[in-house]
This record gives sequence, structure tokens and C-alpha cells, in this order.
Amino acid sequence: MTRRRLLAGAAVAVALPSVALAGAGPLRFGLTPVFLTNDLDLLSRLKAYLSRSTGRPVELVLRRTYQEITALLVSDQLDAAWICGYPYVEYRQQLALLAIPIWQGRPFYQSYLITGAGRQAEGLADLAGDIHAFSDPNSNSGYLVTRALLAERGERPETFFRQSFFTYGHRNVVRAVASGLADSGSVDGYVWEVMTGTEPALTGRTRVARRSEWLGFPPVAAPRSALGGDAFEALQRAMLSMERDDDGRAILAMLRLDRFGPPEVGDYRAIAAKAELVRTLG
Repeated sequence: MTRRRLLAGAAVAVALPSVALAGAGPLRFGLTPVFLTNDLDLLSRLKAYLSRSTGRPVELVLRRTYQEITALLVSDQLDAAWICGYPYVEYRQQLALLAIPIWQGRPFYQSYLITGAGRQAEGLADLAGDIHAFSDPNSNSGYLVTRALLAERGERPETFFRQSFFTYGHRNVVRAVASGLADSGSVDGYVWEVMTGTEPALTGRTRVARRSEWLGFPPVAAPRSALGGDAFEALQRAMLSMERDDDGRAILAMLRLDRFGPPEVGDYRAIAAKAELVRTLG
């Protein structure tokens, strides 16, 4: 049995609290645009589940950019947030991992380079001179992975692409490429795959030109100062027990996730290496 599985078993064995902690205020849980946050039913279910499971009222905090949520998290204005691996490794001295999604049996995902469906591009080199859509400057799959590939070639987005821009949402990257507003884009592979199931007509106007190696899935993190506190423990129990609860399973099904598991810092080494490569090579 792996350490990840052992910790997961221990976590789900703990009964969820059924009453609110005396005098406890609301838990503030942040979400970045990487997730399916435009689904009001999903947001309502997630809020209700976390509130019931932790025994405390929960406030979901949504912002347009990764930077806004990360800033709130590292300044202790959020109890936890579902963030990207890139801001996690950049602020890992100030953050503690709480849980990591398990998708298709693994705590990993990929970054995709996508183009129009009729284009015969098979890698980054074929995208030279494109108008390219990135998701967010603090996104691993929607920016850093491509930025690191360019750094390895001694290139930067402004020298390799004719033009690039940020859409501030992976769905928006897909829309930009599908509509022809962009020739190519950098997108979260999990989001593209989920959209292929929910919006096949949209993703059908795009194709994957390159898949990255497997990288640590965007984690749920908390301020390091919260580690071991009541809020951290309550939220971690709720996340790790989601697959054992009817409402939790409904949320997982909407997210197309298997479950949430206990995180391993080592899952993010590859992302940290890409961030260091970009810092070193410019």
C-alpha cells in the first residue's frame, strides 16, 4: 500500500463533523477559473457539501485571475483554495497542500497545445508565427509549460509567435482557437477532455497538436499558518471523504474526477523545474 493510499484510508475513516464548531465563522474557499465555475448547480452543491461536511458555513470566493486568488490565499484571507500547480510551487514556502484531485486514476494531468481541427500541426515548431492564446500568466498548463518549451529553444513568446494574448480561462482558449481568433493555444488537458464530453461541437473544431508529460494536478492548498488548525483539518476531511458521500459523489461526477486524495509534494517537482528553467533562461 502506498503512502498516498494509507493516508486516504485513514482520512475517510474519520467521521465527518455533524455540528458546527462553537463560535466558528465561515470558511472561505477560493476557486480559480481553471475549474468549471460557470456551472451554478455545481457551485451550489459544492458549497452545500462543504458546509455540511465541515459543520461550518462556507463562502466560495471566485476571482477572474489566478493571481487574485493566490494573493488572497498567501495573505491568510482564504482558508483554502483550489489553485494551479504553478502558483503552488512559486509560493510553496507559504502554502500547505490539503488535497489533490485524482483524475482517471492518477493525480496528474497534461498541458495541450491545440490548433484548428483542419491543421496538420504536430508540435510546437509547427506553431511558429501563430497568433497564440494563453490562459493565464500564472497557469502551468495554460502558460508555463509552453513558456518552458520556448526557453529550451532560446525563444520567448514575443519572438516565436506573431502575437499572443491571455484569455483568462481555459474554456476561452478553446473558444478562441475554435473560432479562428487564435491560430493555436495552450490549454489544460483535463478541461479540454471534459469539454469534449460536454461541448463536443466546440472542441471538435480544434485538435491536439502536442501533449506534455504528466504533471501534478492543480491542488487544493491552504496558508501554511493554517496547517493543523481546525479549519484545515475540517476541510481536508471533507475533501478526502467526498467519494464516500452521496452528494460528494454527485460533485465528483460533475467534475469528471475519481476522488480527492492526500497530496504529495513530489508530484510538483516537474512544475517547479519548469518554473526554474524559465527564470534561468528568461
